Amino acid sequence: MMSRNTVFRRKLLFRLRRHTLPLLCSRVYTAWWRLLGMHIGHQVRLYPIRVTWPHRVTLGDSVSLEHSIYFNIAGGYRDAGGVLIGSGTFVGSGCEFNIISSITVGTNCLIASGCRFIDHNHGTAVGTLIKAQEEEEGPISIGSDVWIGANCVILKGVSIGDNTIVAAGSVVTKPLDAMGIYAGVPARLVRRRTDVAGTSPSPRADGSAPASMGNADADRIGQQG
Repeated sequence: MMSRNTVFRRKLLFRLRRHTLPLLCSRVYTAWWRLLGMHIGHQVRLYPIRVTWPHRVTLGDSVSLEHSIYFNIAGGYRDAGGVLIGSGTFVGSGCEFNIISSITVGTNCLIASGCRFIDHNHGTAVGTLIKAQEEEEGPISIGSDVWIGANCVILKGVSIGDNTIVAAGSVVTKPLDAMGIYAGVPARLVRRRTDVAGTSPSPRADGSAPASMGNADADRIGQQG
């Protein structure tokens, strides 16, 4: 049986490793990216991320970015377009924002680990190498209070309405209406987010399904990363 001193020491080390050190590191990362031109709001939490053009990334207040996120903004220097992430939004580890035009994410969204946002396609005309053809681009717009499950792919020109849920592993190729639950490749409507009482439950911050969802719905949606 462990002594009280051993338990106390382990708890203290856990808090230092899990909370205190990441907070201190986040302040250093925030100062560094601001120095490089990134627009960062108050109380933003950052882990190590990769950015090609920091001045084209804007983070609202209380945004939380986990480790290994890549803001891959293609092309030479310019000021227009880029990435805007609204206040209170969480982005999980390993996400990539692959941008030529622009990607806008609203407030209080949950974006799980491994998601990809790609605002351009290659040309596919026969007779010319695909990699040599001109790229087609279209801005991506994500509303507020949107939950995107792990490993989703959001393609060019897509808009996702407010209060929408996208199931893990989905590929979104067309605009999605507000207040819907979508799943599949390509993503299709599963059902609307309205319970019996007519209210619209939101996903919990820990990624578990709202109480009004059945088990089948929760399985389709997946867990927040």
